[in-house]
Amino acid sequence: RGWLFWREMECGRRSGDRKRQVILFILCVCVCQSGAETLRYSLPEEMERDSFVANIAKDLGVPLSQLAARKARVVSEGNEQLFRLNPNTGVLTAKESLDREEICPQSDTCTLVFKIFFENPLQLIRGEVEVRDVNDNSPVFPEKEMVLKILETASPGSRFPLESAQDKDVGINGLQNYSLGTNPHFSLATGTAKDGVKYLELVLQRQLDREEQGELNLLLTATDGGSPPRSGTAQVRIVVVDANDNIPVFDRETYEVRLPENSPLEQLVLRVSATDPDEGSNGEVLYAFTQTSERSRQLFQLNPTTGEIRVVGNLDFEETKSHKMVVKATDGGELSAHCKVQVEVLDVNDNAPEIALTSLTASIAEDAPPRTVVALFSVRDRDSGDNGRTECSIDGDLPFSLTPTFDNYYELRTNAALDRERTEEYNITITATDWGTKRLSSQQSIFVQISDVNDNPPEFTQDVYTMFVTENNSPMLRIGSMKATDADAGKNARVNYALVRQEGKEQPEVSVNAENGDVYILRPLDYEKAHVFEVTVRAADGGSPPLSAQAVLRVIVRDENDNAPVLLHPAPDSSAAGELVPRWAPSGYLVAKVVAVDADAGQNAWLSYELAKATEPGLFRVGLHSGEVRTARAVTERDGARQRLIVLVRDRGQPPRSATATLAVALVDGFSEAHLRVSEEAPAAEPDGPLTLYLIASLVCVSAVFLATAVAAAVVKTRRARRSGTETLPTFPASATESNAGSLPRSYLYDVCFAAGTVNSEFRFLRPLFPCFPAGLPPGPGELRNSVCS
Repeated sequence: RGWLFWREMECGRRSGDRKRQVILFILCVCVCQSGAETLRYSLPEEMERDSFVANIAKDLGVPLSQLAARKARVVSEGNEQLFRLNPNTGVLTAKESLDREEICPQSDTCTLVFKIFFENPLQLIRGEVEVRDVNDNSPVFPEKEMVLKILETASPGSRFPLESAQDKDVGINGLQNYSLGTNPHFSLATGTAKDGVKYLELVLQRQLDREEQGELNLLLTATDGGSPPRSGTAQVRIVVVDANDNIPVFDRETYEVRLPENSPLEQLVLRVSATDPDEGSNGEVLYAFTQTSERSRQLFQLNPTTGEIRVVGNLDFEETKSHKMVVKATDGGELSAHCKVQVEVLDVNDNAPEIALTSLTASIAEDAPPRTVVALFSVRDRDSGDNGRTECSIDGDLPFSLTPTFDNYYELRTNAALDRERTEEYNITITATDWGTKRLSSQQSIFVQISDVNDNPPEFTQDVYTMFVTENNSPMLRIGSMKATDADAGKNARVNYALVRQEGKEQPEVSVNAENGDVYILRPLDYEKAHVFEVTVRAADGGSPPLSAQAVLRVIVRDENDNAPVLLHPAPDSSAAGELVPRWAPSGYLVAKVVAVDADAGQNAWLSYELAKATEPGLFRVGLHSGEVRTARAVTERDGARQRLIVLVRDRGQPPRSATATLAVALVDGFSEAHLRVSEEAPAAEPDGPLTLYLIASLVCVSAVFLATAVAAAVVKTRRARRSGTETLPTFPASATESNAGSLPRSYLYDVCFAAGTVNSEFRFLRPLFPCFPAGLPPGPGELRNSVCS
């Protein structure tokens, strides 16, 4: 019925009637859920592997294209898959040769249940395969020889039980009849007990006579109903025993006991008891199993003297629910009696539920909507009653849930949004628990991988990357690396780097490796042109569409000592600078100042000055950091009039760079003489206009004040003459000789020095000179004693 609805739905789709299609689909689902008819097939056992069972597509009326499109497959009950479905042909075959006696050892009928599982839409069709018996087993007696001891006084018609033959086949192929070899004393009788078990007895037809024949050998044959029939034989040896007129008697004909499965070994089941009123050995009773299956003999043990039956094997309710045994009691006179023992095995919750996975989606996207089906599985428990009822749950707080479907099947679905960056995979543990008093459970782990979706942009480890490079670097120098990470996976996490081009700005000096973010300097840099520059770097992932992030790259150029000091004074392109020093100059007298600058930075621009060479090495010294050239001692008459100094200016770079300045120093007695010398040595300079005239006028005034002060000092000087009598002070114009002329107080004198070639253009420096007073004579009002007087 379900497939008729499906076909009608297909017709509705072809006709384009969407409303009818929806109605037919709903009816189809309802019919499928309510259950379809069971497919039933039959095949003989022992057929070759891959033997044909049925054409499922033909029986269900499903086109082969539909069979493959809906992913049809066969699922057998239990863990072992016995059948195989070819989705291309729709043929159901047996995977292996089927042995009915191995599959259904305790059943007359052998039916294998399977299910045809369809996806999209979900459908489950039940099927049964009956494995027919084939006569492949002969009847077998438990013993090849059976010995019966029969009292010679036994009356005709006495019956003696014999061991029945066992045939693993069933039905007509099972055991059908027995036959006994020709003899004058015994015949064979068969019958069926109330419980359906066939029994075999030897019937005495004529009384035995031990003196005539003490032993008889009979051939017992068991035959099944197969075609051709199979048979088995056993020897029955009759030992005629001397008279013993009492046989053992059991206190009951049938013993019944209920015993839980998995009872411990050596547990007492029951005790059979038989009594014999005879005396001596004829009254001593021994017990033994007879007409009892081999399996029961393996599970139970009978004490031959006490009649106690104990457990010696593992009782399993799922294997056999009851055991039937016959106990024979034999006295010392070889007379025997029989009783039946029936043990009913009670079910105990000793089987945990079994989880069989039918369908599994190994990977789902992290943006999969809730209620997405991940897996389909079934649960079965071999126990019975509440011990076989089960329920399922998921361990832990996971975004998954279980939905019961039908026939002990469950669907594993998502119940919340997934995030691969938070959890890449889930180990879902499904626990199936039965309803027994002592509840048993089993677990099944399902691994579900979460596939990535590009939902995370790259992230730089820093907002601003600061890198350093020393100027004059080599081209394509690597100075560092920028790193951006992406929480996604695969190509969604593959990050590419690129510079962000800005319109209106020149080509940047850096390059970024697109794959690893390494930063390279394209060409040599000059610290003196640019100390620092910034660019923007974008990191984009490989998703579709790609996501990106930006960071700032700041490159700081480190200075290198690539610039030598540059002299500002004296100018390096001029001839040796001339400096005038009076011969009365004391120690520490400022001669000149060397001024230099360095275009570098830091310690590369820290300059130091030292006197590299001098005409009189001990006469002058240079300030290490100031560059001031001063007299190291007082000038003497022995010092040459012309001194040449070479000052070395050195920076602190590694390696250091340096420059030299050359100073020509003239030791003069007076400014007139100095003026003449300078005039002779220096070429005439063109006048610079009114400013030069003003300067010359100022110099004349200052010289007049100096001359007046010198004359006054000479009168009061008593200790020693500042100059010899032959020496005369420089002469100045008459207008500058008046002591009160000029704008400066008479207590200040200035030494005016001119550099060579600059007489008409500039002052070099001015320094106040104080007159010397005789010892013990205090200075007058407004006068200060000169600290440099000798």
